[in-house]
Amino acid sequence: MECIVSWGGPQGMLFTAQTGSGHVAVMDGAPDGGGNNLAPRPMELVLAGTGGCTAYDVVLILKRGRHAVRGCTVALKAERADTDPKVFTKIHFAFTVTGKNLPSAAVERAVQLSHEKYCSASAMLEKTAQLTWSVEIVEAD
Repeated sequence: MECIVSWGGPQGMLFTAQTGSGHVAVMDGAPDGGGNNLAPRPMELVLAGTGGCTAYDVVLILKRGRHAVRGCTVALKAERADTDPKVFTKIHFAFTVTGKNLPSAAVERAVQLSHEKYCSASAMLEKTAQLTWSVEIVEAD
């Protein structure tokens, strides 16, 4: 995996990341840190990437189990250390999984498998953060 991150220049803290898969992500800082608040903070993207990683796993596990999953969202709330490096210290993942007759045991197991076996981002973050999760299942029409 590769990525090239380039600074936008002397008028702020805007950075552009070009990924090895050919995509672009933009990051910026808060005004009090020299940024212009034009894009997500780098640590916000770390959190978003972790949410994407685990949600991907949950959907894939449920689909492979032939469950009628129709939607999956995960709301992440994180706390960071007060001193540098301001690593994540706590992250709560609130999953909402929508589907037809989804067995709660299957959904809980998918979330657990993601966190304990498959999600690389969660595995890295659990080195500094306490990870917790909750699951809500919504019946699809």
